[in-house]
Amino acid sequence: MQNELTHSSCAKKRRRDGALLPLVRTRRAANRHPLFPQYNYQVQVAENQPPGTPVITMAAQDPDSGEGGRLLYSMDALMNSRSLELFSIDSQNGLITTTEVLDRENMDLHYFRVTAVDHGVPRLSATTMVAITVADRNDHNPVFEQSEYRETIRENVEEGYPILQLRATDVDSPPNANIRYRFVNEQAAHSVFEIDSRSGLITTSGQVDREKMEKYSLVVEANDQGKEPGPRSATVRVYITVLDENDNVPQFSEKRYIVQVREDIRPHSEILRVTATDLDKDNNALVHYNIISGNSRGQFSIDSVTGEIQVVAPLDFEVEREYALRIRAQDAGRPPLSNNTGMISIQVVDINDHAPIFVSTPFQISVLENAPFGHSVIHIQAVDADYGENSRLEYKLTGVSSDTPFVVNSATGWITVSGPLDRETVEHYFFGVEARDHGSPALSASASVTITVMDVNDNRPEFTQKEYFIRLNEDASVGTSVLSVTAIDRDVNSAISYQVTGGNTRNRFAISTQAGVGLITLSLPLDYKQERRFVLTVTASDRTLHDTCHVHINITDANTHRPVFQSAHYSVSVNEDRPVGSTVVVISATDDDVGENARITYYLEDNIPQFRIDADTGAITLQAQLDYEDQVTYTLAITAKDNGIPQKADTTYVEIMVNDVNDNAPQFVSAHYQGIISEDSPPFTSVLQISATDRDAHANGRVQYTFQNGDDGDGDFTIEPTSGIIRTVRRLDRESIPVYELTAYAVDRGIPPQRTPVHIQVTVQDVNDNAPVFPAEEFEVLVKENSIVGSVVAQITAVDPDEGPNAQIMYQIVEGNIPEIFQMDIFSGELTALIDLDYESKAEYVIVVQATSAPLVSRATVHIKLIDQNDNSPILKNFQILFNNYVSNKSNTFPSGVIGKIPAYDPDASDRLFYTFERGNELHLLIVNQTSGELRLSRKLDNNRPLVASMLVTVTGRNSSVGYQKGKI
Repeated sequence: MQNELTHSSCAKKRRRDGALLPLVRTRRAANRHPLFPQYNYQVQVAENQPPGTPVITMAAQDPDSGEGGRLLYSMDALMNSRSLELFSIDSQNGLITTTEVLDRENMDLHYFRVTAVDHGVPRLSATTMVAITVADRNDHNPVFEQSEYRETIRENVEEGYPILQLRATDVDSPPNANIRYRFVNEQAAHSVFEIDSRSGLITTSGQVDREKMEKYSLVVEANDQGKEPGPRSATVRVYITVLDENDNVPQFSEKRYIVQVREDIRPHSEILRVTATDLDKDNNALVHYNIISGNSRGQFSIDSVTGEIQVVAPLDFEVEREYALRIRAQDAGRPPLSNNTGMISIQVVDINDHAPIFVSTPFQISVLENAPFGHSVIHIQAVDADYGENSRLEYKLTGVSSDTPFVVNSATGWITVSGPLDRETVEHYFFGVEARDHGSPALSASASVTITVMDVNDNRPEFTQKEYFIRLNEDASVGTSVLSVTAIDRDVNSAISYQVTGGNTRNRFAISTQAGVGLITLSLPLDYKQERRFVLTVTASDRTLHDTCHVHINITDANTHRPVFQSAHYSVSVNEDRPVGSTVVVISATDDDVGENARITYYLEDNIPQFRIDADTGAITLQAQLDYEDQVTYTLAITAKDNGIPQKADTTYVEIMVNDVNDNAPQFVSAHYQGIISEDSPPFTSVLQISATDRDAHANGRVQYTFQNGDDGDGDFTIEPTSGIIRTVRRLDRESIPVYELTAYAVDRGIPPQRTPVHIQVTVQDVNDNAPVFPAEEFEVLVKENSIVGSVVAQITAVDPDEGPNAQIMYQIVEGNIPEIFQMDIFSGELTALIDLDYESKAEYVIVVQATSAPLVSRATVHIKLIDQNDNSPILKNFQILFNNYVSNKSNTFPSGVIGKIPAYDPDASDRLFYTFERGNELHLLIVNQTSGELRLSRKLDNNRPLVASMLVTVTGRNSSVGYQKGKI
């Protein structure tokens, strides 16, 4: 087809007269390529526009006229085939319009190759690229990372304490995604919380007290500050729960409890219920009760949970009239808080459970017959162990007649003479005496009284000893016989009566006359502390005359006193790292007895392996290592026993509070962490969250996170100290660092702090942020001439530092390929020759190639240099060499230099010619330089030679040669 267009041919046509005339066909004009004014186009279209919105008209120019200049447009998506669903091109006028509503957030860049094909013969085309950017409209609300946030915080944290980092993102472009945060319901924060408008960090701004408010429900708004068409916002609810700290001591409902209890109450009866409330929560508000003092005899018990106090042992008003119990209310917090101020006064109400007891019975006494009226004869004594009205006694005589000459004082018990006595009439009086108390019902006792009327005599009684000495143990029971004293009266039938007339402090002793002997008995209990020695003056009387003696009674100590601790309750604190063997506390008890009765031995009631007590000194020492995390408090029951017989004891409680020391390092929930983040993520994007716990308490167990002394990726990452959320500081570059190996620390707030490292691996995901890179902005490519049309003659490639789909490169020629000499494979970069390349016609082509990794492009200028091939024969035409000869007698008159050069040449630049004489120079009169073709005359030439010589010269290339030609010389 092409040869027909470019070559002429001749035919003949018949003349009108029948003669044949030559027919000449004219040469048609060549079809020329259409051309786009630009190699690529960039245009913007707003999102959310209705379908059919015009974008750009792609108008190519074709210099041809008629059908050859009429163009047909089409386009192909280069990066994403979905682009063809959103745009179309009018095949006639090249107008690109939208076919659907565009969404920038779904796809913001579209790349097309637009082709314009003419209707000439052959049909030629032109291509260009168009990049369509979808412009943003503020059509998306900010979106929080979570649908709701829930966080806990311990009460009493310091002001400014970071609680929670909120983050909202907006897929709109940055001008429409400039997010600001605020509390919608500011009053709900109660001036306790505030939020940073830029970072979204919620911190404390006031005191956090769970007892005032435990739960907060905050609404946070994120506003994107957008302009077109206006700002948009989103809200999220933040629930903050305040965790309880054990910061409230249990409080008793009353400052002092008073209860009256009858002494005959049955054991295990409830007498009182104490209550204490704790404003804290859960275990911190779980109150347990125990008696810490005043219950040395163990008469009472308290339910540790309900506070119910019961009588567990019989009460006896006569032994103990009132009990003062001290109650401790202790919560179950760590460490526990306790209130030791609970006081209970238990007043034992006396019942009339003791009948009167006469100190001596029967009562026998003598009285002189001349005793006057009102004379005191005998003192009738009875005692009642009860109290008050139950112990107030009234005496009366029984078995007497109206003429009995004796009466008794109902209050004092003294029997006095009320009538004349006459021994000759009545020598002996026998009657009874009754002592009755005023209890309800009243109890009584009776005793017999014998009064003998004595004759008056003139001899006084005389004691057989003036001084008596005796020892008496203080625990001797009432009624014990102490000593008998004897007085002798020489009178006949003299009756001697005995009385203690001095030294009877507190009426401890009584004396009665029995068979003429004065029997001293114990009438009231002794007390070694009050009286250790008595000197009694005993009087023996025979009615009128008397004698005295002294009885020396030394009281010996009995084990009457129990040991008493100096404190009813001991409370001591000890650090958990206290060395084994060290003394924790020394407790002591005192005993008012003496000797062995006062030597005290200390015992631990329960076997608690961590502690031991020195039996002699009361020193409590540590015999095993303490651990606050295993047990916070120990309550030791210590008993002090004396060495008397029987032994007596007292019990106290020692509360040992273990203080936490920072002996536990934080422990991470996971041994290592892995995170993934896209390299185009904006600064402060959250990557992952690490978490650690610390078994210690309070500040020792409060964990913060840091990169200090670790590895933060050269400052590319930061960590929120309280939440452990790791965020980026700046935009990352996967091509520089694809994987970060970070090291973070969990640090507690102990002194000194403990820290634990953890390894964090963050993988950076690739985004298409690097343009392809050619080897150089300008470089050469060597191509052999005569390469087969349609074959690959070279490959031009660029590299993209991105990876995966982001590193896919498309190639095209954008300049210097008119008319189309080369075609470039869009994906491989292979360069194909579309015409026969001839070095002799054009040795070099300069094109501009473009590598596209949408939306990024780069260009390079490529010099395609053809490599010459030996595809042409040397060319030599007939030629003549003329030179003058001067006739002389000399033989060397011919020119001696170069007289000429064989005029041969080879179109191939790389070919070398070789010159030889084929014939006519058999005598070698001409000399030729075989490589340069220069001719010289031989020295053998003389004038005898013909003037004209015809020679055949052969010129040979490396691969071809030409035949001989004639030339005349």
